[in-house]
Amino acid sequence: MQMKLVEFVKQQKILFITTKNIDYIRNVQEISILEREAAAVNKVYSNKKSYIGRLIEIWWKLLFCHTSDFDVIFIGFAPQLVMPFMWRFRKQKVIIDFFISVYDTLVNDRKKIAPNNLIAKFCHQIDCYVIAKADKVIVDTKADMEYFVQEFKGKQGKFEVLYLEADRKIYYPRKQEKEEGQKNKYIVLYFGSILSLQGIDIILETISLLKDRNDIWFQIIGPIPDKYRKPMQENVEYINWLSQENLATCIANADLCLAGHFNNEIEKAKRTIPGKAYIYCVMGKTMICGDNAANRELFTENEKVCFVPMGNAKKLKEGIEFMKEKSENAK
Repeated sequence: MQMKLVEFVKQQKILFITTKNIDYIRNVQEISILEREAAAVNKVYSNKKSYIGRLIEIWWKLLFCHTSDFDVIFIGFAPQLVMPFMWRFRKQKVIIDFFISVYDTLVNDRKKIAPNNLIAKFCHQIDCYVIAKADKVIVDTKADMEYFVQEFKGKQGKFEVLYLEADRKIYYPRKQEKEEGQKNKYIVLYFGSILSLQGIDIILETISLLKDRNDIWFQIIGPIPDKYRKPMQENVEYINWLSQENLATCIANADLCLAGHFNNEIEKAKRTIPGKAYIYCVMGKTMICGDNAANRELFTENEKVCFVPMGNAKKLKEGIEFMKEKSENAK
């Protein structure tokens, strides 16, 4: 019988390692579970802004860390970067969060390396190694789990799905309070770090298709690279960055939120649930999701959720118009 994460860590002494900032949403989620279930939790992390600087500091700490004091080693974000020290964890149970695959990210997602490249093969071996060395592998969706088991020859029994959670201290339902000039507008919001798999090109094309709809107001939050052509029209506002608190206010004031993913060419987009979808959900917002297996693991089509085919701006346009009409009929 498969041992669940809580059974692995219950009343154990845990060393939690992460190469991402400690307040990263996935770290916060996992540390919360550990502190609730474990006997003790020690953390190895760095507050340096530079990723290289963080990594060097973490490696230095691990070099002198007394790992024998712990029962379980939990490697959070990017266990591949902690691989040089995994030999030190031979006497402990090892849990890794396989939130991202180095191979999948560089080869399939960002297409930085060709699949038959030697570096790609090395990345593939790294992913295989950390999965093989772990006693438990945490992933974010069933779709990702199935891919990782097949691609990296992992034992399915050691995998467990832990869906992401929004930070409820920041994101929670609140009253909609539109600004004076937007009270008669149907506000459609999108925010993101603007990665290719999110499908910002589909969103921008959709905005162009709705350029004559003055009753619809688009609010796009995130740093859009110059390679994308931003429609400059009267019914769209672009914001490069907002604090999480101000972002939450904008989400609360929106009528419809675009979750995605909308890219249809990157397979990873079909296997992952956008982090923003969890935020929209806990805030009680109406949203449009890309129609894929990962999103359908958690969401079903209803008055709050609309699915549209991925990679199709025309269908996204129709989805926005449908949800707007639906909201008007409900009044």
